Amino acid sequence: MDAATLTYDSLRFGEIEDFPETSEPVWILGKQFSALTEKDEILADVTSRLWFTYRKNFQPIGGTGPTSDTGWGCMLRCGQMILGQALICRHLDWRWSPGQRQRAEYISILNAFIDKKDSYYSIHQIAQMGVGEGKSIGQWYGPNTVAQVLKKLAVFDSWSRLAVHVAMDNTVVIEEIKRLCMPWLDFDRGACAVSEEPREMNGDLEGACALTGEETALWKPLVLLIPLRLGLSDINEAYIEPLKQCFMMPQSLGVIGGKPNSAHFFIGFVGDELIYLDPHTTQPAVDPTEDGQFPDDSYHCQHPPCRMHICELDPSIAAGFFCQTEDDFDEWCAQIRKVSNCRGLPMFELVDSQPSHLITADVLNLTPGNLLYCFFIDSEF
Repeated sequence: MDAATLTYDSLRFGEIEDFPETSEPVWILGKQFSALTEKDEILADVTSRLWFTYRKNFQPIGGTGPTSDTGWGCMLRCGQMILGQALICRHLDWRWSPGQRQRAEYISILNAFIDKKDSYYSIHQIAQMGVGEGKSIGQWYGPNTVAQVLKKLAVFDSWSRLAVHVAMDNTVVIEEIKRLCMPWLDFDRGACAVSEEPREMNGDLEGACALTGEETALWKPLVLLIPLRLGLSDINEAYIEPLKQCFMMPQSLGVIGGKPNSAHFFIGFVGDELIYLDPHTTQPAVDPTEDGQFPDDSYHCQHPPCRMHICELDPSIAAGFFCQTEDDFDEWCAQIRKVSNCRGLPMFELVDSQPSHLITADVLNLTPGNLLYCFFIDSEF
C-alpha cells in the first residue's frame, strides 16, 4: 500500500501503540506532562487538537475537479491543522470532550475548514490558491508551498484578523514582523506615528482601514511560519535539540513535515520520538446540522497519537508559532536567542532588521552545516 494513502483503518488494531511508560518528560505544544502519572491528561490534550484528514464525497474542487483528496492532500490537511491550532489559540481556551454543547467560536473555527468552496481554509480554497504557487489541483504540496497559500488565504479572514508571516531565507526579521502586526504605525517616522496608507508587507497588502482608536493600539495576532531545511536527505543531528526546544515554547503551533510524500502534523516529543497527528485516513465529508451544531467527532483523534523517531523526519519542514500580543512575540524572540546558544546548530537566524546590502554567509554568520538552507529552502519532499 502506498504510504500516501495508508489509513488508520488498516492500523487501528495493530500498529498504533499505547503511549509509552517512561520517565522522560512529554512535551506537547508548550505543555509538559508525565507519561507515568498524566497519561489521561496527555490523551485528552491530543484529542482536543483539531485533526484534519483526507475526506471524500465533498463538492468538486473548482466545480469539475476531484471530490476527494485521498493520496494527494496530506500536506494540505497538515496546513489546516497548524492553522487550526492558531485559531484555537486566537479564539478559545478550552478542552474538547465528546458530546458537549459546542461554543459559537468553536463552530466558527470548524466552519472555516469545512470542505466547501466558500470556507476560508477549505481544501477547495487551499488547492485553488496553490495554482498561483505553481501547483495544479491534485498535485502534492511541500511545507513551503502550503505556508505561502495559508498566508494568502488568511487575508480574507476578517474575523480572526491574523497577521501571517512566512519567514524566508532562513531568517526572521523582527522589524518586518512588527510592521506587519502593527501596520497602522509608521516605523519610518517613529513607532508612535500613524501611517496614512496601508503598507504592503510579506507579499500581501495589509493595513488599517477605518480602525477605531482602541483598535489601533492593538497588535494583530501573529502566525509565524518558518520553512526550513535541516539537512540534505536526512535531518542533521545538530538540529535535533533546537527542534525539540521549539515544541517546549508556549508559542509553539507545531511543525508540518514528515516523510517523502507522506506529511504529518508534529505536536511534541517524548525522548527521541516525535508525537504527531496523521491525516492519512479517509472520512466522509461533514455538514453542519440544522441547528448549527457540528458532528465533530471525526475532527478529533480519539486514539493514542502516532510516534516516530526524530531521525526518520524528512529535513524539509515548516515550524509554526503564534503570538497573541507583542509581549508574546518579544518573549519568543528572547527564547529563540537563548536556544541559539544551546548545543546544536540554530535552525534559523533572528535579526533586528534586514541588511540593505547583499547578504553573504559572513553577514548571516552561517556555518557550512546550515548554509545549505539558502539553496534548498523551496524544495519539497
